[in-house]
Amino acid sequence: MALVTLTIDNKQVAVEEGTTILEAAKTIGINIPSLCAWPEIKYFPGACRVCVTEVIGQRGLIASCVFPVSEGMVVKTNTERVRTARKMTVELLLANHPAECTYCVRSGNCELQKVAEMVGLKQIRFNIPDFQEEGRFDHSSPSIVRDVSKCINCGRCVAVCDSVQTVSVLTPSQRGTEVRVAPAFDMPINESNCIACGQCILACPVGALYEKDQVDDVWKALNDPTKHVIVQEAPSIRAALGEEFGIPAGTLITGKMISALRQLGFDKVFDTNFSADLTIIEEGNELLQRAKEGGKLPMITSCCPSWVKFCEHFYPDLLDHLSTCKSPQQMFGAMAKTYYAEIEGIDPKDIVSVSIMPCTAKKLESARPEMNSSGYRDVDIVLTTRELARMIKEAGIDFVNLPDGEYDAPMGEYSGAGTIFGATGGVMEAALRTVYAVVTGENLPNLNITPVRGLEGVKDATVAVGELGDIKVGVAHGLANARKLMDEIRKGKSDYTFIEIMSCTGGCVGGGGGPIPTNNEVRKLRAGALYKDDSQVQTTRQSHENPSIKKIYDNFLKEPLGHKSHELLHTHYTQRGEDLPHKE
Repeated sequence: MALVTLTIDNKQVAVEEGTTILEAAKTIGINIPSLCAWPEIKYFPGACRVCVTEVIGQRGLIASCVFPVSEGMVVKTNTERVRTARKMTVELLLANHPAECTYCVRSGNCELQKVAEMVGLKQIRFNIPDFQEEGRFDHSSPSIVRDVSKCINCGRCVAVCDSVQTVSVLTPSQRGTEVRVAPAFDMPINESNCIACGQCILACPVGALYEKDQVDDVWKALNDPTKHVIVQEAPSIRAALGEEFGIPAGTLITGKMISALRQLGFDKVFDTNFSADLTIIEEGNELLQRAKEGGKLPMITSCCPSWVKFCEHFYPDLLDHLSTCKSPQQMFGAMAKTYYAEIEGIDPKDIVSVSIMPCTAKKLESARPEMNSSGYRDVDIVLTTRELARMIKEAGIDFVNLPDGEYDAPMGEYSGAGTIFGATGGVMEAALRTVYAVVTGENLPNLNITPVRGLEGVKDATVAVGELGDIKVGVAHGLANARKLMDEIRKGKSDYTFIEIMSCTGGCVGGGGGPIPTNNEVRKLRAGALYKDDSQVQTTRQSHENPSIKKIYDNFLKEPLGHKSHELLHTHYTQRGEDLPHKE
């Protein structure tokens, strides 16, 4: 691509044609404040006007985030006119924003706060309106809360919902000073096609979108002497939680996390990785059964609840391609209220099952009415990574200096295959390790299936699996990428045997409940920590070799896909959209 030479603040710079002024300035160490620009999305509206600059020859100020450079362009980013305009824009934004910074969910991690500091804002000369509670909040979703009063109309949530997830729930409505971002017709978010992935929360620069907080529910359970409170944590938590305490991204903090949870007062600290191994046994055997008996192929993973809901809305005619397996979170909950309750002699009604997830959609999943096959709700409370961090801080725990703790038996033992569930491609890699072993009676020559790793949107690999021959597998993350695979299935042109789909970019390491900010650099570091846990920390790297999993089948479930397994570990789905016919 051709290079363009321009001058920014008396510094000459050469950048690729099509680069914006904002991007060009960054290459020479000039940071222009912005709010609507976000590197996670390709297109953004240039709506906030905070990033204005002077371009010699242009009459008005230019929004640098959307204006491309040109040969010989001369840009001024720090003139009196520019500084005055930026400061006025931010002052007007704050004059129409609730003054709740000290107790806002984004306090200390708010881009509007940071931009106000960058532009040197010292006062607000306008009267801040009294924001009425009526109509301000949308609490309808079990996962996501909208606070209309804090929205600055930057459009980032609209862009990520539309271009990355292709769900298009959020859209600008009304006009002029009445413009607002909302679901169509201002309907409650729970009545829309929202899949609860939470990527809009990661995109939001302020506190206009956030997870439904259940920390008080956990405190209440922990303080109730009649309740036996247990906790599970998803694989990616151990690679991300440390960021909330200033620990570099990609640092494994498993032991500190266990100690913190025990200090908070949980009776038992278990691990979702245990039930990830359980999921692989059930899902791997389901794949083999379909392949041998002519079942519906390709089979698609069902671990990601926002992906499942997306399929229910947009591909209801293809629901029979989904594995019937519950997610690891829900399998754990079912085992907690049956197997664990039985061996510990605890009445399941007295067990409070808590999960820590990187995902806002897990709150929605736990509330699905079918997730109670034990006779009790599988999972009672779901906290995001951010909620757990707030809880640890509230308890005054010095997280950084905690000693390493150990998981409790019997549901704390896991394999390396269980831990890589947190990265895109991890479920597929874990499944292939076990499927190969079950079919051939031997281990894969190389347990590292690297073609399904990484942040490429769609990945695939072909593995020769004994008598089954070559199995072609596909992996997609981000639902725009998932659509590519699903449309091929709908057309009858897919040659995959097994497909893994995760809603969030990077998989669970990029989940909507994770630390903010999350970007591709951070996703790579978190995923790298999980692969390290697989290859260096764990002595067992295959789900079927986990001793605790063998024991649960010997003593309780008896066999994969058996009667008890189907009763407790499998589920069904709901057609939420129009059943569309296959098209050639």
